[in-house]
Amino acid sequence: MRRDMLTIGAFARACRLSPKALRLYDELELLRPARVDPHTGYRYYAVGQLEQARLVAWLRRLGMPLARIREVCALEPAAAAREIRAYWARVEAETAVRRDLAAFLVDHLTEQEQSRKDTTMLELRYFAHSDRGRVRPANQDTAYAGTRLLAVADGFGPAGAPASSAAVEALRFLDTEEVPAGGVLNLLEDAVRGATEAVRDATDDPDANGTTLTALLWTGSRLALVHIGDSRAYLLRDGELFRITHDHTVVQSLIDEGRLTEEEATAHPQRTLLLKALGTGTPDLRLHDAAPGDRYLVCSDGLPTVLPDARIRELLTTGAPDVAVRALVDAANEAGGPDNVSCVVADVVREAS
Repeated sequence: MRRDMLTIGAFARACRLSPKALRLYDELELLRPARVDPHTGYRYYAVGQLEQARLVAWLRRLGMPLARIREVCALEPAAAAREIRAYWARVEAETAVRRDLAAFLVDHLTEQEQSRKDTTMLELRYFAHSDRGRVRPANQDTAYAGTRLLAVADGFGPAGAPASSAAVEALRFLDTEEVPAGGVLNLLEDAVRGATEAVRDATDDPDANGTTLTALLWTGSRLALVHIGDSRAYLLRDGELFRITHDHTVVQSLIDEGRLTEEEATAHPQRTLLLKALGTGTPDLRLHDAAPGDRYLVCSDGLPTVLPDARIRELLTTGAPDVAVRALVDAANEAGGPDNVSCVVADVVREAS
């Protein structure tokens, strides 16, 4: 055997991949041996292949799928580094979502009597409004606010209006039920499945029509969030504005991967292209603790498309929920009103004694 050739066993030890993994990578054409004995079928690897093998091993330790590893290994070092950076940015974004869920579970499983006491202390004051805007010929948004349910759906396609209306209507039964804090996410997940079926029934061609959905369900001390698409929910607390949803769009995914800046995203030609909508992806579900003085905003993308977060925060602090909603809608229309705009604003207040 040539000095620059290693048996599969020696090569496996040198690159810290198992012989079984090496055989799999050969079958997948990810890491082919330099020579295969025609009589025994035994694999031999060149010493020069160690660098690629170690890269494969490191990428597997990152959790990168084999198909993407194959793409990375085919690139020049600088391009490969960019791909790895983009992959890890997406992992961190997905981990942040799971971290929120883990925090909820820890809190939910350890919380005792205090949350039950708080349930009877707080309630919502709310207002909702939907406007066609200045450009669109029809309004395909639906906005709803009730004692327990706050929702905005933004329809698209020829039957976008019936789609958004059907989605919200399918959730309205939640507005009259006593919602137990412990099972609220399961309840909301089941309701969203019903909303998905309602949207399909309301449109002749589900592939050409659909809707986003962002909704908050009040338990008496918390708000359960369901979100899919690019409508948004914000929390105004102690004068600070927090976005509590993550856009499911092509542009947002490029931002998450470090391929695009927030500034570049505003002019991107695919900024309205959705990655997920109701029925075409898994919605985000999480629970938010509420505090007296909190103000929540749920809106369609017609608002943040034309108003930066700083301006939204400024307008959101103006007066009661109905005053704030009208100020936000008017400002969107004054900025050109290129899309339908819907806003729901709700304040968390102590129950009147």
